[in-house]
Amino acid sequence: MFRRTPRIFAATLAVAALALGACAEKSSDDTPAAGGSSAAGAFPATVGKLTLEKRPEKIVSLSPSATEMLFAIGAGTQVTAVDDNSNHPPEAPKSGLSGFQPNAEAIAGKAPDLVVLSNDTNKIVDQLTTLKIPVLLAPAAATLDDSYRQLTDLGTLTGHATEAADVVRRMKDDIAKLTKDLPQRSTKLTYYHELGPELYSATSKTFIGSIYALAGLENIADPSDADGRNGGYPQLSQEVIVKANPDFVFLADTKCCKQSPATVKARSGWAGVTAVKNNQVVALDDDIASRWGPRIVDLLRSVVDAVAKVPA
Repeated sequence: MFRRTPRIFAATLAVAALALGACAEKSSDDTPAAGGSSAAGAFPATVGKLTLEKRPEKIVSLSPSATEMLFAIGAGTQVTAVDDNSNHPPEAPKSGLSGFQPNAEAIAGKAPDLVVLSNDTNKIVDQLTTLKIPVLLAPAAATLDDSYRQLTDLGTLTGHATEAADVVRRMKDDIAKLTKDLPQRSTKLTYYHELGPELYSATSKTFIGSIYALAGLENIADPSDADGRNGGYPQLSQEVIVKANPDFVFLADTKCCKQSPATVKARSGWAGVTAVKNNQVVALDDDIASRWGPRIVDLLRSVVDAVAKVPA
């Protein structure tokens, strides 16, 4: 979930769902190819149809979420280049490579022994396959299980299976702790998640929506994409939002678009919205709110902390 205009964002998600060519392997819950996933640090290492004969030492990540995962599982020293949007952790070797408009020649110039992508824009998978460069496609997660699976797959392919399992376990434990003591409410609190000031949002059927559901919140955007035609990312109107009168407004456009509780309050008609009146407009970190790596826990914590302040 990269930070771009929501239209491009939604299109990226759609592209990520395309089937892959033979040399790239999509991270999924399909049964791995013969031999299965390798043991910790064991090579050849197999995930699905992709097999690496030895530990990769020149990994190129063109997905900010994958970059965060690789560093979290201890494979950061094997990463030699990341795309221009991979800004976490700070030591990630950012380059001029683009995940939105990937260039096979530029990628090949890094001499990678593994490339991790989140979508197959411009049929980059086929291009890299032709160049005999191993590729793992790790599409935008639709569920937490997708995130856990991608961490596990990356652990297997980089020789850090044990570390990846530890990260997944910590994430699950932290999420369980954050949600176990949520107050019981007779009526669910409602929220609006803002992707951009154009008022694009995300429904409960998206990955980000599933995180809010863990906190027991009801999404006001759901009726605007009840048939799923917008892929879970409808554009709302000011009238719809004001009429829905959400208890919370969560801003995922604070960095890109300079939105804040003050700018929301200044919008025509918004001063009377419950979230504004009760100071429940929550400024999120755009990056954390648009990725599916280990910092999902930080996002959930921000949501749970905000909800906990409202008396049951």
